[in-house]
Amino acid sequence: MKDQNCRYCTRTTDIVEIVADLEVSTLYITKDQAYRGRCILALKEHKTEVFQLSKTEVEAFGRDMAKASKAIYDAFSPDKINYAAYGDGYPHVHFHLVPKYKGGKSWGGPFDLAADPSGAVSPEELNKLIEQIKSKL
Repeated sequence: MKDQNCRYCTRTTDIVEIVADLEVSTLYITKDQAYRGRCILALKEHKTEVFQLSKTEVEAFGRDMAKASKAIYDAFSPDKINYAAYGDGYPHVHFHLVPKYKGGKSWGGPFDLAADPSGAVSPEELNKLIEQIKSKL
C-alpha cells in the first residue's frame, strides 16, 4: 500500500536524494550533510509502526539497515553510527542513520535533526557522496 500524502511513498526529494532501492526499503541521503554521510532508510511499503511489519519484513528491513549502515561506515569511516526512529512529522517506518565523528558535531550526545546551514553541499558534492555509498553497497 502507498499513501499519496506520504513523502516516502511519493519518494519526495526536496530534502533528500535517493541513493538506492534495497530489499524492502529505500536508502536516501540528506541534502543537509552537517553529519557527513547522514542517510535515511525508509520502508517501501507504507506502514507507520515497526510492529505492523510481518516477521519476514522485519528481518528484511534489518538486513537492509545492516547493509546500508555498513556501506556508510565503509564509505566515510565514522567513529560511530547513530540510529533513530521518530515519525511524528512523517508517519512512515524510517530510520535516520547518522555517522558521528569524535570531536565533531554532537559527539557524545544525540544528533540534531534541525537543518544546519553549515551542512549545505552542492549537487555535485552530494552526487559524489551518493557514489561513495553505492560503491560500498
